[in-house]
Amino acid sequence: MTAKTIRTRGGLSVRVAPRSALVVALLLALALTASVVLIGTGDFPMTPAEVLATLTGGGTPAQEFIVQDLRLPRVLVGLLVGAALGLAGAVFQSVSRNPLGSPDVIGFGQGSAAGALTVIVLFHGGTFAVAGGAVVGGVLTGLAVYLLSWQKGIHGYRLVLVGIGATAVLTAARDYLMTKADIVDAARSMVWMVGSLGGRDWAQVWPLLVVCGVVFPVVFGQGRSLRMLEMGDDAAYALGVRVERCRLVLVLAAVLLTAVATAAAGPVAFVALAAPQLARRLTRAPGPNLAAATCMGAALLVGADWASQRVFGADQLPVGAVTGMLGGCYLLWLLITERKAGRI
Repeated sequence: MTAKTIRTRGGLSVRVAPRSALVVALLLALALTASVVLIGTGDFPMTPAEVLATLTGGGTPAQEFIVQDLRLPRVLVGLLVGAALGLAGAVFQSVSRNPLGSPDVIGFGQGSAAGALTVIVLFHGGTFAVAGGAVVGGVLTGLAVYLLSWQKGIHGYRLVLVGIGATAVLTAARDYLMTKADIVDAARSMVWMVGSLGGRDWAQVWPLLVVCGVVFPVVFGQGRSLRMLEMGDDAAYALGVRVERCRLVLVLAAVLLTAVATAAAGPVAFVALAAPQLARRLTRAPGPNLAAATCMGAALLVGADWASQRVFGADQLPVGAVTGMLGGCYLLWLLITERKAGRI
């Protein structure tokens, strides 16, 4: 199916590929369906019909309390964190022109984790202080990696290599902080570092929603320029793209998305790595596939959260452990595929 161009009376034109639009619609429907099922999962089970009735104001007082106060915030955090990580991963992979160019690999998630652990171990900070430390750590790491990668511009493989080095340094710093923590802070740090949606409430939803509401339009507004960047800097310059300015805006936006997602749920592994690649394989379309990667990330994280509660019986796992197991297998498959194709 060939792409079609939709033009408005104001002169705005949007290029839409029917297959990509269908994939986005199906992924969005899958994420929302999984969310309804997840809301009904737990010690007080509810059918999807009961969940929908409660969400529209037709539930009993007990159902409204369970859905509105206990389960809906957790699901919304999962959707927003997954969407933010999926979009950030798509940006990084397009900017670096490398399928391994993910926040998991190039250190931004570890930077957020190191910032949060610094607040926990050294300052014994509360929930909001830890979230602030994660955001500051992620942003500072992003700026450092960007500046260290700069050499008359940013090259994709140089960005990945510098990021891998930053990951090693930040992992060592994180381990050092753990050795200095008392038993209470160490236990708290370990729970946070795995990545979990347990205990999330509206206090985590609103800041995440605000940041996503501001940053998402910025990234999607740069979609055409990002597509041009994938063809190389010279081609992008020739097509009128202000390459370094565009790249800096996109990297900062993706770093901020990664940081706030990590602040809300901890360093959830591999969603940012897998979501853009899976979305690209489904759409079979060139370019960053921003919308598809965003919806794929949301569907993956909500699905992983459901699996963490249901697949392992009474021994519920943090969602980060589930994504880590699945993502590790995916990473091995991706490395084998890239090696066979001669790209690594």
